Amino acid sequence: MNRAEDALTEILEGKQQLSEDQSFPFTCHPGVPCFNACCADVNIVLTPYDVLCLARRLDMHTHEFLEKHTINPISKDLQLPVVLLKMNEDEAKRCPFVAEEGCTVYEARPWACRMYPLGMAIPPARAGEEPEPVFFIFEDDHCKGRHQPDAKQWTAREWMTDQQIAARDALESGFQDLVTHPWFIGGRRQLDPKRIEMFHMACYDLDTFRSFIFESSFLDRFELEPGLAEQLANDDEALLRFAFRWLRFAMFAEPTMKAREQSTSTTE
Repeated sequence: MNRAEDALTEILEGKQQLSEDQSFPFTCHPGVPCFNACCADVNIVLTPYDVLCLARRLDMHTHEFLEKHTINPISKDLQLPVVLLKMNEDEAKRCPFVAEEGCTVYEARPWACRMYPLGMAIPPARAGEEPEPVFFIFEDDHCKGRHQPDAKQWTAREWMTDQQIAARDALESGFQDLVTHPWFIGGRRQLDPKRIEMFHMACYDLDTFRSFIFESSFLDRFELEPGLAEQLANDDEALLRFAFRWLRFAMFAEPTMKAREQSTSTTE
C-alpha cells in the first residue's frame, strides 16, 4: 500500500462503517449531558469554504482570520497544505467560538462540526476511477448523543441533508477534484514550495487571491469570459470556484485558462 492507502486504513481502523441505507442514532442539544464537550482539544480541519464563511461571519479579512484562528501542521507526508482551527491556549483547549449556550458561529460552523458524529473518508486517487466516499461513525466516549432517549435515527444521506452539506460539497467539488487529482496517484509526488504557497492563497486566503487578480497583471495575462471579472470582484462563491479552476491550470498545466498571447507566467 502507498501512504494514502495507509492513512485511509488508519482512519477507518476500529470505526463502525455505514452502508448507504444503514442508520445511526444521534441528537445534540443543551439537554444532552455532554453538550459542548466535543468542542475542545480537537483537530478541526477547515475547508476553503469554512475559512471563507467564518471570516465573513467575524467580519475579518481572510488573511487576518488565518493568522489569528488557524494553524498549519507541517509533515513530510502532507502533499497539500492543511488548515486547522486553532484552539484556545487554556488548559481545556476549547474552541474559541464556543460558549456555555453553544456555538457562537453556528450558521458558519465548519464542515467537520456539521458532519459529527458522521465521518467521511475519500479513498486515494486511482487512474480512471472516481473515488467513492466511505462513511463511518465516531464513537467517542465523551459523546452521549448516541444514547439519548430522544435520539433520532439517521442515514448518512439524511444527516448530510439536515446539516446542509450537499450545497457546500457542490461548491467545493472543484477542491475535491484538486486534492484527489491523478497527479498525486501513488503518493510519491510532492508540490514545490511555490505551488504550495499558491494553493494555500487561492483556496484559503480568498481576499488575497482577489487582490492578486485585480492588483497584479493577471487580467492582462489571461482571457476571462464576458462578465466574469465583475463576478470575481463581487461574488465570493464565484471567486472560490474560479480559484479551483485556476489552480488546475497553475498546478497541473491543464487547459482550464486561456492565456493571452505572449503571456506564459502563472504567478507574477
